[in-house]
Amino acid sequence: MFAFNPTFEAPAGSPIRELFKYLAQPGMISFAGGYPASDLFDREGLDAAAARASQQPALCLQYGPTDGLAILKEELANLMTRRGTPCTPQDLLVTTGSQQGFDLLLRVMVAPGDVVLVEQPAYPATLQALKLQQADVVTVPVDQHGLDVAALAALLEAGTLRAAPKLLYTVPTFANPTGATLSLERRMALLELAARYRFLIVEDDPYGDLRFGGAALPSLLALSDQVPGSRDWVVHFSSLSKIVAPGLRVGWMVAHAEIVRRCVVAKQTVDLCSSSWTQAIAAEYLASGALERHLPRIVDAYAVKCRTLCDVLEAHLTQHVAFHRPAGGMFVWARLKARQNAADYLRVCIEHNVMFVPGVAFYKDNIDAAALRLSFAAPGVADIETGVLRMKLALERFSGALAG
Repeated sequence: MFAFNPTFEAPAGSPIRELFKYLAQPGMISFAGGYPASDLFDREGLDAAAARASQQPALCLQYGPTDGLAILKEELANLMTRRGTPCTPQDLLVTTGSQQGFDLLLRVMVAPGDVVLVEQPAYPATLQALKLQQADVVTVPVDQHGLDVAALAALLEAGTLRAAPKLLYTVPTFANPTGATLSLERRMALLELAARYRFLIVEDDPYGDLRFGGAALPSLLALSDQVPGSRDWVVHFSSLSKIVAPGLRVGWMVAHAEIVRRCVVAKQTVDLCSSSWTQAIAAEYLASGALERHLPRIVDAYAVKCRTLCDVLEAHLTQHVAFHRPAGGMFVWARLKARQNAADYLRVCIEHNVMFVPGVAFYKDNIDAAALRLSFAAPGVADIETGVLRMKLALERFSGALAG
């Protein structure tokens, strides 16, 4: 009946959000959504920040500049400096979550048919955005140490791509979904490849502050100063969603001035500006030092939850499930050793009131149907223990049904 844009004639929604209907099932324990723990939100600190912001109604209740409130950009530049990546407010564009920043970048940089490289498995919203942009997506494998940079180098050197790649998307620190962290050696090699082949590295960094083990590594943006010619080829995204509250919808990008300028123009047609109200609250929250005071509580809690999940998996499912312990972030990436289909297994798990995300959601091609993602951030420790026991019972039933 309607003449839709061809890319929206039969659009596929988020495979993760499709699972949310099961959350209403009484007693459901969810390892599915990549949600931060609601009970760890700093309500007191955010309430105080909101009270201070409300004292400036002309600032927080009015339209704001498209690139973001000056007070927030100043605080975000300070935060980036504390993370080891000095930048100025002029280097920053405030976005409505980092996902909007990625969407703006695609509008500015990627035409239909352009080659885009993506680590795989990858964040599903990234694959969805690239599909709608009609990019020619080429996947690069990952392992427990992150993006396989040697495989990427071989791909680029082979000259088999239909065109030079425009950009490469990666979550180098505590990746979603694998929890893997790109090694320092691989980070340096990746920057060298970007400078040599002149493609943008899209560094998505929402989880970097959630480290509870091992030594911190500099971001790709920070390291780019050490690799001649690479700084201009890094676009860095970050967000307050995982470390403060996703309801603020505050993200930002740091990129070359010419990229930022064009993304500002693209953003003008999308939402004019991000919410001045939540920007002002975020600015007050950061300026007060509340993030530095509260973040250790979140990290400590996630450390306990991750350890609990991994310990219980080892105790009850080690013969059936392989996984790697992450040193931070929100996710454990696992695989059914008998190579059963995780999507089929999920259906049995839902009947046992426990859920996860099957790995198929994170692949464009070469799908590992036995893979699955478990998020330990939102459920409590007791629910994590109970949830794994339910997964064990479901797997016994599932395996029995397969054998039968």
